[in-house]
Amino acid sequence: MPIEIESPEELGYDAIAHNLSESSFSDMRLADYGIDADVSDLLLRYGDHRGSPGLREIVAADGPPLEPDHVLVTAGAASALFVVATALLGAGEHALIATPNYATNLETPNALGAEVEPIELRFDDDWALDLDRIASALRPETRLVSLTYPHNPTGAMIDRSTLERVAEIVDRHGGAHLLVDETYRELAYGEPLPMAASLSPRAISVSSMSKTYGLPGLRIGWLACRDPELGDVLLAAKEQILICGSALDEEMARRVLAERERILPGIREKVARHLAIVGGWIAGQAEFEWVEPGAGVVCFPRAVRPLDHDRFYDSLLREHGTYVGPGHWFGEDRGSFRVGFAWPATEELERGLAGLLAAAADAGQARSASPRPSDTP
Repeated sequence: MPIEIESPEELGYDAIAHNLSESSFSDMRLADYGIDADVSDLLLRYGDHRGSPGLREIVAADGPPLEPDHVLVTAGAASALFVVATALLGAGEHALIATPNYATNLETPNALGAEVEPIELRFDDDWALDLDRIASALRPETRLVSLTYPHNPTGAMIDRSTLERVAEIVDRHGGAHLLVDETYRELAYGEPLPMAASLSPRAISVSSMSKTYGLPGLRIGWLACRDPELGDVLLAAKEQILICGSALDEEMARRVLAERERILPGIREKVARHLAIVGGWIAGQAEFEWVEPGAGVVCFPRAVRPLDHDRFYDSLLREHGTYVGPGHWFGEDRGSFRVGFAWPATEELERGLAGLLAAAADAGQARSASPRPSDTP
């Protein structure tokens, strides 16, 4: 899945006028949240290998009966996902992974030699999760069932009872663990889902500071798991990769999360306002359609009519300054794309949406101008 060579960082942010590709809230400063950034008295020793006790205490408090020792702090959610995959999977073992998905969740199991079986979420089914499909696909060699809710890249959501049923299905299997990437959990449009790890010892929760809080520069994520045997393996894996985390990053993350009840309302207000803008745009044009997201900061529209994909994406960036996450980033058709609507400023979002329509018109003109096969032999 060739994503990094086409990432905004590789292109250069100065080449993108309207960046709709980011899957997070706006990049923020600690000062924007009123957080004291003075760490001059912090002792910069090797920290607790599980992560800052104060940070782990805050994370665990969000998911009783989780305890701080059930939480392992990592360098972002990506390293947590890597640690989980390497702890659970190897050659010949089986993983069920919901798709569409992003490269981290798919390519690491593939690289480990595991057999990856997709649990396909489909646009025409409103991205619904098929629990019977999961239950019937489990095998004796299944070691991992991997979900992402709220879902990236579609914004799809499940309810609490569905999550509880998935956990029960995996529990009955007995040999697999349920992994839920919960990075957008606090950006539910209603009541957030419970942390999956609070529902079962065989469930693993993963999250980070990046998506909800717009702080990817704090390389802080975490996983939570109540299975003590697996917890020891996950800790050992982290120690082999990182030893421990950054004391500076962990302390800053602790300070932000300690203030999240004050911080989150402003984040959620912008998310709701920008979601309404995208919804109005969808309703006012006929080139693209969507399944309205149920949570989070991303959606996954698709073209109503066939497009010249190369022309569309080239025109979108070069002529209209707009960048989105093309479908192939997530193993999907390039006629679909991810829009991150909470990262850009309001004016940038609106101009980017206009750019999508202009690029679709350009691609349509290119298609209509293409020579057609002759009707005569």
